[in-house]
Amino acid sequence: MRAPLHITYVGHATCLIEMNGVRVLTDPILRNRVGHIFRQTNGVDPAHALDLDAVLISHMHLDHLDLPSLRRIHRETRMIVPDGSGHILAREGFANVEEVGPGYTTRIGDVSVTATFATHDGTRYPFGPEGETMGFLLHGDRAVYFAGDTDLFPEMSNIHEALDVALLPVWGWGPTLGDGHLNPRRAAESLTMLRPRFAVPIHWGTFAPLGLGWLRPRFLTVPPHDFLDHAFDLAPEVLVRVVNPGDLVRFN
Repeated sequence: MRAPLHITYVGHATCLIEMNGVRVLTDPILRNRVGHIFRQTNGVDPAHALDLDAVLISHMHLDHLDLPSLRRIHRETRMIVPDGSGHILAREGFANVEEVGPGYTTRIGDVSVTATFATHDGTRYPFGPEGETMGFLLHGDRAVYFAGDTDLFPEMSNIHEALDVALLPVWGWGPTLGDGHLNPRRAAESLTMLRPRFAVPIHWGTFAPLGLGWLRPRFLTVPPHDFLDHAFDLAPEVLVRVVNPGDLVRFN
């Protein structure tokens, strides 16, 4: 019997993945404001940042590699980060920093972690540096793909031959999307390539610029349901779980 898999959609691209006895947190955003964007949901449960076996960082954008959030995490926690970004974490006192690039595989306990390709700008604005942009495949008793920020790319078809769960971005923090992102339709198209048993839409409903969450709220609520509709048309065999920010979904 396979071990259970628990995934908490903490919000934005932050997911707590619990599998095979390990706790992994992706792209931690643990505070209520990042620059000009503000959290539109309840604050983050501090327990999500405790007893972590590793943190995975997909790229260096400020809403994915947030230093004030990382300061809430124990400095001995293992940090698996893009090539070119390790010095940023080292300056913050993290003692166990591992730089990786697409194709690199490491292990966290009984879970293998492979950095996957992503198509997205990896520059840390406004003044650099540049670094890799990645997703991650976690493989233990289950196989989980965290896409990070990306658009479609042909190699999605080769992520894993028997993917259990795909954590797919379907929007962002504003009413429009720039290049290098999946919208609900393109995220549903990715299902025909990834072929997961389950899909969980992420990167929606969490942050908005001041006032826009009140003036134009649809972008905070509609994208995961548009994704669900498109997935039903394009990949009806995939089971979509829409999980609100802060909620947990169990896969037994």
